[in-house]
Order: sequence, then C-alpha cells, then structure tokens
Amino acid sequence: MDNPKSDLGIHPTVKMSAVEYDEHESKFMRKAKENPFVPAGMAGCVAIVAYGLFKLKSRGNTKMSVHLIHMRVGAQGFIVGAMTIGVLYSMYQDYVVKPMAEQKALKSK
Repeated sequence: MDNPKSDLGIHPTVKMSAVEYDEHESKFMRKAKENPFVPAGMAGCVAIVAYGLFKLKSRGNTKMSVHLIHMRVGAQGFIVGAMTIGVLYSMYQDYVVKPMAEQKALKSK
C-alpha cells in the first residue's frame, strides 16, 4: 500500500495486454457510434487549436492573451455546436424516427 494507485488496481509499470487494449478500443468505438458528434467535436477543437497555434506567428500587433482567448472561444464554440447538433440528432431519433417505426410495426400486424 505504498503506492496510492495500487489500491485502484492501477500500477504504473504494468503494461496493458492486447485483450485489454481491444476492450478499451471497442469501448471507444461503441461510444463514438452512440454519439458521433463527440469525436467530431474533439477533432474540431484540436483543429482550431492547431490553426490558432499556426497563426500565432502572424498575429500582427495583437496581444498574445487576446489571440489565445479568441482561439479558446473558437474551440469552445465548435464543441458547443457539435454537442447541440448531437442533442438535436438524438431527439430526432427518439421522438420522430422511433415512433414512426413503432407505428409501422403496429400497422403491419
């Protein structure tokens, strides 16, 4: 019990086996299929930050703090937009597509 992480079953020198890696990878893929806009939001955030860092050299006489704030607001805006679209898509699936499929199933009986 010298290492506090050992209580959690995590040991810093233990490597993940191929089976455990596959389980985590499949969990990520499953979550990405359930919520496809989360990986899209993450990718957009990374792209905006990369673009902002690329443009850092040519920011002109804009202060560094202002440039970083603009970059942060752009990245957060992209993520909020992706989450909003994801919620709207989920609501559409739950309240429009699903009831229509249930009605068709009832009519076909």
